[in-house]
Amino acid sequence: MNKVNIPEKLACFRDHWNPRIVGELNGQHVKLVKFKGEFVWHKHDDEDEMFYVLQGEFKMEFRDKTVMLRENEFLIVPKGVEHRPVAVDEVSVMLFEPASTLNTGDTKGELTREALEKI
Repeated sequence: MNKVNIPEKLACFRDHWNPRIVGELNGQHVKLVKFKGEFVWHKHDDEDEMFYVLQGEFKMEFRDKTVMLRENEFLIVPKGVEHRPVAVDEVSVMLFEPASTLNTGDTKGELTREALEKI
């Protein structure tokens, strides 16, 4: 049982679109990630995802609408819903999702991270 200092963990990395695991509970991962630019359109057939904005802001694009998320706001993307995060400037985000969740869902490519680092 160790506490997690979020600013310290965020200072451990500078790259974008590469989530790090900072906690695990009940088959779920707590992850930290930095976004900048456009991610890929994707969906997760079996997992919901929660995006909690720690610093900055980003848009979550859906095929029929766009939701702007700012610091201290979160959004749950239900399984099966196609989405794409877009951040003009760097944003720091905490993710809560099942351990089985692949960051690019059904769209594998250069941004896919099969094995995540634990920090």
